[in-house]
Amino acid sequence: MKKKYVVLLLVINLFLRGQPLWALPGISSASALVMDGETGKVLYQKNAFELRAPASTTKILTAILGIECGELNDLVTVSKNAASIGEASVNLRANDCLQLRELIYGALLKSGNDACVAIAEHISFSEEEFIGLMNLKAQVLGAYNTTFYNTNGLPHPKHLTTAYDLALITRYALQNPVFSQIVQTKYYLMKWMEPQRTYSLKNTNKLLWSFPQATGVKTGTTFQAGQCLVASVKQHNYEIIVVVLNSANRFGDAQKLLEYGISVKEIQLNANG
Repeated sequence: MKKKYVVLLLVINLFLRGQPLWALPGISSASALVMDGETGKVLYQKNAFELRAPASTTKILTAILGIECGELNDLVTVSKNAASIGEASVNLRANDCLQLRELIYGALLKSGNDACVAIAEHISFSEEEFIGLMNLKAQVLGAYNTTFYNTNGLPHPKHLTTAYDLALITRYALQNPVFSQIVQTKYYLMKWMEPQRTYSLKNTNKLLWSFPQATGVKTGTTFQAGQCLVASVKQHNYEIIVVVLNSANRFGDAQKLLEYGISVKEIQLNANG
């Protein structure tokens, strides 16, 4: 009761002085959103329903489908098609054999485009069929403005989503303990079964080092999309999810938004006793 009284006095005082209860964050991102991970409530948004290219944040959906539809210990033989995918990769070669788990780590930590195609071809008869599964899953989750044309976020004029849709997809994915554990992993030694070799992965999400409460999730960058980041924190009994798209400073913007979300939640929790 005492906490409620103190918070009420603070609100009244700030209202009478014509000041906001908390300052809205100033960010460079063209599109952004802060979501309460527990309730799905939007705590802040900036052009969050505009269609935008998501770059490699696409891999959030690829990875959660790989986890849900496959077995982590499944052996995957890499096709020539998967090995030929360029840009960011984990250096897969045709006929490599490794566990599905390793490919998911490669997709989420190193942002391997080749790993995403290998996951898709293992789960479905073809990458195209898997993309259909991705779009169906997005619709089921309420991400109605999302249409993906590949598994990895490489540029395509119609490969589009929104900050809100990405937050919905991420909120769902973080409920899976395997996904949640992988995206907060800083380093991982990826292992091949055949031929036997290893590859050291370092998570591309710098917030895991600079922001102690950070728990994920995924970076993305292309010329079309700009700098993108989906980030999360989990502390006490709540979780905050942040999406920034086409940012001039994605890690700085995301940290500001995470801090804003934490402040809002702390005030709400204090007000509720």
